[in-house]
Amino acid sequence: MNSEKNELAKKFFGVPTGNLCDSLKTKCAMHSSIKPVFAEAKFAGLAYTVSCPPGDNLTIHKALHAAPAGSVLVIDARSYTEGSVIGDIIALAARLRGLEGIVVDGSSRDTEEIEALGFPVFSRALHPYGTVKETLGSIGEPVQCGGVLVNPEDIVVGDRDGVIVIPYDYGLDVLEKASGIEEKENKVREKLKQGKTTLEIFSLDTVLKNKGYDI
Repeated sequence: MNSEKNELAKKFFGVPTGNLCDSLKTKCAMHSSIKPVFAEAKFAGLAYTVSCPPGDNLTIHKALHAAPAGSVLVIDARSYTEGSVIGDIIALAARLRGLEGIVVDGSSRDTEEIEALGFPVFSRALHPYGTVKETLGSIGEPVQCGGVLVNPEDIVVGDRDGVIVIPYDYGLDVLEKASGIEEKENKVREKLKQGKTTLEIFSLDTVLKNKGYDI
């Protein structure tokens, strides 16, 4: 993995996904069902893409062996949720391999153990059933995950609100815009503390008047 790319991806850690979405006007957010398995989970890294047959996690084990440190496993499990391709063993292996997180369009299990481990896993659902290890899918090719196209080494960011995908070439621009949004929001927060209302701050009182509404 290119160290320069890896360093840029790390700068996205902790940047609110909402601000990143507002900075990238194309579709970038995964489906709302792709959620962290524990509330504090968050990550930022370069996508290492995996596609596996429904109910089979053999490909994921191979990807764990091949993925470079600093990457995020982004797994298309075909939205199959009646058996989990991710559990605490895979989460521990990923942490020990230096990965930043896992996103799976499918199910995960062993939620308490993963939370205790503190490794960020995001999945479409939770389910106690396991899966087989029989058929090899693909690694390192474009995948659909949570309704979003993910290319290898796209920047992937996850927090409590969900997961977004940023094409690497847009990374610097998006990061700068997100920083500007945060500065503006901090100013709004200060004005609120000073007693102003959101109607005043955003000139929405004028909007309401122009539309004939009472304030």
